[in-house]
Amino acid sequence: MALGSAPTPDGLMVVAVVCDGVSSSPRPDEAAQAAAQAALPVLLAAARAGGDMVEASRAAVLAGRESVAGLREPANERSATTFVSAVAARSDVTLCWLGDSRAYWLAQPASESLQLTRDDSVAGGMIEAGLATEEAAMASPHAHVLTRWLGAEAADLGGDPARAPHVEHYSPPGIGVLLVCSDGLWNYLPEAGDLAALALPKAMTDPLGAAVDMVQFAVDSGGADNITVVLIPYPAPEAA
Repeated sequence: MALGSAPTPDGLMVVAVVCDGVSSSPRPDEAAQAAAQAALPVLLAAARAGGDMVEASRAAVLAGRESVAGLREPANERSATTFVSAVAARSDVTLCWLGDSRAYWLAQPASESLQLTRDDSVAGGMIEAGLATEEAAMASPHAHVLTRWLGAEAADLGGDPARAPHVEHYSPPGIGVLLVCSDGLWNYLPEAGDLAALALPKAMTDPLGAAVDMVQFAVDSGGADNITVVLIPYPAPEAA
């Protein structure tokens, strides 16, 4: 993961990137780290310059892809990772993702919480197409097979809309917390309301402590996958 902030005329802008290496690819841990570290400076530079965060998000994905491509082995093996970025301004969040790492809006009451991203996976496609309930889709042995990812191949980000990154806006309705996480957390607690109950109210005043609690919850639940948790409270703190 990578996390940073930039002062703007409208207040502090917080940027988070979470990547989770694709285990079936070579060097997935390095791919995740390379993509996150390459994407963050692109987003921070655009935030400081007052740039278009949609275009900056796409540029950050390209920077991540180029960084992952630099890991290519002599045997021409290609690493891959999921990708989700969040640029949190005072009244608007720009989200960009490929794969099944997620962003959520956590609120009180918990019933007002939302999952903000849609998984690029076999299970996600089944749910979106109405072919299966979430419970049935996630029970499939192929549930976590990805249909989009950030990889070293140029074709991953080419002209095919089916392989391009998603970029969307979300306007927080009030006080709450933006959660960006890997599937190592949400595998054990996928519903937004349940995650809100776990994180709040602590996350509003101690986001780092609440993130530690959420990671510990996932470890105690089995800890079978990489666990990354970023919590950004709203309204955003004014101190860097």
